[in-house]
Amino acid sequence: MKTSGNPNPPPSSGAEARSGSLDALLALAARGLQQVRAGRSSATALEHAAPGLRPGAQALLYHALRHLGLAEALRSRLAPRTPPPAVDALLCTALALAAAPKGAGYEAFTLVNQAVQAAKRDAATRPQAAFVNACLRRFLRERESLLAAVSQVPVARWNHPRWWVERVQKEWPDDWQGMLEANNAQAPMVLRINEQKSTPAQYVEALAAIDIGAYEHPPHAVVLERAVPVQQLPGFAEGVVSVQDHSAQRAAPLLLEGFPAGAPLHVLDACAAPGGKTAHLLECAGPGAHLRLTALDVDPLRCERIRQNLARIGLQAQVLAHDAARPQDWWHADCGGETFDAILLDAPCTASGIVRRHPDVRWLRRESDIAQLAQVQAELLAALWPLLKVGGRMLYCTCSVFRAEGAEQIEAFLARNSDARLLPSPGHILPATADIGGGLHDNRPRGHDGFFYALLHKVERR
Repeated sequence: MKTSGNPNPPPSSGAEARSGSLDALLALAARGLQQVRAGRSSATALEHAAPGLRPGAQALLYHALRHLGLAEALRSRLAPRTPPPAVDALLCTALALAAAPKGAGYEAFTLVNQAVQAAKRDAATRPQAAFVNACLRRFLRERESLLAAVSQVPVARWNHPRWWVERVQKEWPDDWQGMLEANNAQAPMVLRINEQKSTPAQYVEALAAIDIGAYEHPPHAVVLERAVPVQQLPGFAEGVVSVQDHSAQRAAPLLLEGFPAGAPLHVLDACAAPGGKTAHLLECAGPGAHLRLTALDVDPLRCERIRQNLARIGLQAQVLAHDAARPQDWWHADCGGETFDAILLDAPCTASGIVRRHPDVRWLRRESDIAQLAQVQAELLAALWPLLKVGGRMLYCTCSVFRAEGAEQIEAFLARNSDARLLPSPGHILPATADIGGGLHDNRPRGHDGFFYALLHKVERR
């Protein structure tokens, strides 16, 4: 994702650091929204907030991002001339909270009052505090008519950019509405249980003992009824459990299931950071397995994340800071030019399948990114395929719902490579608010991220 503007927002004021009041949180969330609009990821937009305020501010920011299309449509009705960026970010944050379905747990007039107080906190918004007050009070007076006026605007109705709505309509005509609705839901916290150290049933019992509600999601997952800091999870520091969505948990078993149990394997995890799938591959191999794993990432800092994750779980792999698309830089020097039995290519993509976890993605992406990333994916496939043994398997995956990064990419690859066969694979897994093969028979948090999987088998070239 490209960034622009000042990448370093000013640190929180002393008053913000001492107060968890709604006006302080609104001011921080609005500042975060302004950063996202400037092209910065929401994961780093609040990094300078006081630690005690960051979780609350992030919750408000994520709510605003999930309902930003509606908020912007309402703001355009209330103030046809776009206000200055800081004022507009605060106004849209407050409108998202006041107007979104299910609200955000605040009384309307309290929200207005606190938004005005938030405006007065910052020199950039203080002169417009009365304007913010007037817009929000008008919204409260004319709420129903204003909501009706924007209800047929696609961006307001679905809270995605127009190009995104139109693309999923075209590519998934029977599923697009459910996909967009799933993107606007809050994702549950899903855990992967390291079955070398525990089982899902045992872990649910351990959570129940400390009053954390959870349920099993076969084969390896546990879903929490409410998210908690990882430090509160029993055994997290010892590698008993990791955070990973159901859809992402399918990668390691899918790649390894076709090989004989205990067979010595040389495996490459390309584009591996932050190392969740790397660790899962080693967990699936089991103790005493002869699995040599090389994990690549182009970013040395992200490679350190891989090492930290493996160290926490007590696993080892060769971790290399190299570009997977340039085997000439690392394959002979670090791997002895030895071909791999299995390759996991979790390729860079638009992340369009994990929008419910990263609600900024839809607003940061441009439609032109799809073709650019598809070209990167094609280059990675072309570079890594010669490194796979005949008889070996490559698992290509992306966390994308766009066909250019999934089905179309693999169709083109198969057409170019006569020694490639597509094995039974999940293909596109579309984001949903119900679990795969399940329903909504209770109030448990459910659903899964969007992903694409294609398992490729290398045969003798004809």
